[in-house]
Amino acid sequence: MRALPFALTIFLSAFLLFQVQPLIGRYILPWFGGSAGVWSVTMLFFQIVLLAGYGYAHLLNSKFKPNVQVGVHIVLLGVCAALLPIVPAPALKPAPDAQPVLSILLLLAATVGAPYFALSTTGPLLQAWYARALPGKSPYALYSLSNIGSLLALVSYPFVFEPLWGRQAQAVNWSWGFGLFALACAGSALLMARTQKPAAVPTPETQAQAPQAPPTRVTKLLWVLLPAVASTLLLALTNELCVDVASVPFLWVLPLSIYLLSFILTFAGKSGPRRLLWYPLALLAIAGTVVLFANPLKLGITPIAVGYCVMLLILCYVLHGEAYRIRPGPARLTQFYLYVSLGGVLGGLFVAVVSPVVFVLHMELPVALVVGLVLLFACLWKDKLKDMPVTRVRYVMAAFALLLMALLASLGLTVFERTRDRIHLSRNFYGTYAVYEPPKDSSEPWHRSLHSGTTLHGMQFMEPEYRGVPATYYGRHSGVGMVMETLDSSPHKIGVVGLGVGTMAAYCRDVDTIRFYEINPRCPEIAQDLFFYLRETPAKYEIVMGDARLSLEAEPDQGYDVLLLDAFTSDSVPVHLLTLECMQLCHRHLKPGGVLCIHVSNRYLDLAPVVKAGAARLKMNLFGITSAEYTGLGATAAWWMILSDSKLVESRLDERIKYVHEKLTPWDMSPKAFCSKVPASRWRDIEPWTDDFSNLFDVLK
Repeated sequence: MRALPFALTIFLSAFLLFQVQPLIGRYILPWFGGSAGVWSVTMLFFQIVLLAGYGYAHLLNSKFKPNVQVGVHIVLLGVCAALLPIVPAPALKPAPDAQPVLSILLLLAATVGAPYFALSTTGPLLQAWYARALPGKSPYALYSLSNIGSLLALVSYPFVFEPLWGRQAQAVNWSWGFGLFALACAGSALLMARTQKPAAVPTPETQAQAPQAPPTRVTKLLWVLLPAVASTLLLALTNELCVDVASVPFLWVLPLSIYLLSFILTFAGKSGPRRLLWYPLALLAIAGTVVLFANPLKLGITPIAVGYCVMLLILCYVLHGEAYRIRPGPARLTQFYLYVSLGGVLGGLFVAVVSPVVFVLHMELPVALVVGLVLLFACLWKDKLKDMPVTRVRYVMAAFALLLMALLASLGLTVFERTRDRIHLSRNFYGTYAVYEPPKDSSEPWHRSLHSGTTLHGMQFMEPEYRGVPATYYGRHSGVGMVMETLDSSPHKIGVVGLGVGTMAAYCRDVDTIRFYEINPRCPEIAQDLFFYLRETPAKYEIVMGDARLSLEAEPDQGYDVLLLDAFTSDSVPVHLLTLECMQLCHRHLKPGGVLCIHVSNRYLDLAPVVKAGAARLKMNLFGITSAEYTGLGATAAWWMILSDSKLVESRLDERIKYVHEKLTPWDMSPKAFCSKVPASRWRDIEPWTDDFSNLFDVLK
C-alpha cells in the first residue's frame, strides 16, 4: 500500500502533463497562422522544459538530503499553484509580423512554463523517492505507469474533453487538477521522508536489471541518440500529416499517442524487444516509411495515417528498447532520464529549428531513417557482433551496408523527383515552396506553378498574350471568377487572405484597389519575382504581412466589395479562419451588399457544412459554386462558398451561371460539370466551429 501514493501521483502528473499540450495549442494556433510548424515549436518547448525538470530532479536527488528535497519541492509546488490558471492573456498576442519561433517559446514560458516544469520533475523524482522508501523494488515500472497516464490524457482529449468543453473550461478544469496533484505530490514527499530506509543489499533480481558500474561514454551517447532519433521520427511524421490535412490537436495527438505507447511497451518488460523478431520488423518499417514518403498523393489520408503510425510504433519501440536494454541501476535512474530527455530535445531542435534553415524540402524524416538504421547496427555491434565469428560478422555488415545503400538510393530518387524542373525551392517556418516550369522540349504550354507541400497554390501562363488569364482555383468559371465578373463598373476594393502568386490581381482595373494578407514572408518574394500578376496589374495593390486574422482585428472597417479567404498551406486547414468569430470579423469588413468568398476545396475534408453553420448564425445568404478542371484555361477544379447579406448577389450570379452554360461552356464538357450552383440545403447541419470548439471528425470525407 505504501507504493500506491507514488503510483497515483505519477499517474496524475503524467495525465496533466500531456493534457496541457493540445489544450495550449488550441490557444496559440490562431495567433500564428495555424501552421503545422506551431506544433513542432510547441513540442520543442515542452521537451526543453521536460529536460529542465529532469535536470532539477537529478540535482535534487543527487546533491541534497531527503528532508531538504521535500522542503524545496513543496515550495516549488506552492509557487506554481499560485500562478494558475494557465489561460493566455489577450495582451500576449504577438504582433502580426512577429518572429514566430521566439514568440511561441516566450508565450508558452509565460503561461504554462512553471506548472509544466513542476509536473515534469515528478516522474524521475518520485521514482527516486520510491526506490528510497521501498528499497529492493525496481522503480522502472512506474515509468511505464507514467506513460499510461500520458497516453490516456492524449486519447481522451479529442474524444472526451475537446467535444465536452471549450478551451476556457478546459483550462480552468486543468488548473483544479494541478491543485490536486500538488497536494498528492506533497503527501508522497512527506511519506518518503517518514519511511525512507537505508539502501538494501542488492538482490539477484535488482543486480540483473542493469550493470552497477558507471556507464561508459558510448552508453551515455546511445542514451541520447536513440531517443533523439525517435523524437525526430515523431515530429517529422506529425508534420507529414499536418501539412496535408490540418494542424489540429487530433492529428498531433495520434502520433504522440503511438510514441508514448512505445515507452509503455518498453518499460513494462524486463528487457528490450527481442531482436530476432523486431529488427526485421524495423527494417520493413523503414522501407514502408520510404514508400509513403515518396508517394504522398497515391493513397487516402486514412491509409497514410495508419501506415505512418504503425511504422512509428515499430521504430520507436525498437529505438527506446535499445536504450532501455542498457539502462543503469536505480541509483543512476535520474541520470538516465536526464540523458533520454536531452535526446528528445535534440530531436525537437532538429525538426523545429535546424531543418527549416538547412533543408529546402522536408528531409528530417529521411535523415532520421538513415541515422536510425546506423544506430541499430551500432547497438547490435556493441552487444552481439563483437563476440561473433569474423565470417558471420562480415555477412551482417554486408547486409546492413546493402540496406543502407538501398535506403539512400531510394531517398535520393525521391528528392530528385521532387526537385526536377523546379526553378525555385525554399522553406521556412510556414512550409515548403517550389516553383515548377516545364522543360523547353515539353509539350506543355510555357507556364510556372507554385506548389506548397503537395498542393498547387497558383499558376500563370508565361507567354505575354496569355499572362493576364486568371488560372487554377481563380479561373473565370470558378466561384470567385463569377463574383468578379458580376461586379458593376464603379471602383472596387478587394481583400484577399492568402497571396499565392497574386492571381486575383488579374481581375482588377486601374480604378480598383486590392489588398493581400499574407503571413509567409517568402510568398511576396515569389509572387513578385517569378510571376507577373502583381507586376502587370493596373490596380493599386498592397501586401499586409502577418496573420490575416490578427491584421483584420487591428484594422478599422475596410468596406470591401469582395473579401476572399484562401489561406491553405498544402491541404492543411487554417481552422482559426473558419470559426464563427473569424466569419464575424470578415463580415464587419464588408461594405453593405459585399461578398465573402471562402475557398473550401480539399482532398480530405468536407468544409462546406462548417461554412454553412457560420453563415446561418450570421444570417447571411449562402450557396456554393463548383467548377471543373479545364486545362485549356489553366483552371483546376474548385469549390467556393459565396456569402452575402444581399439577395441581389445571388440573382446576378444566377444570370452569370446561365450565361456561362449557354455561351462559354467548352464543347467537350457539359454545362453543369463545367460550373454549377449548389444550394445550402445540400449540406447537413453541424454546430459552427468557434475558437473554443472545432471537430475535425464531423468533416472527414
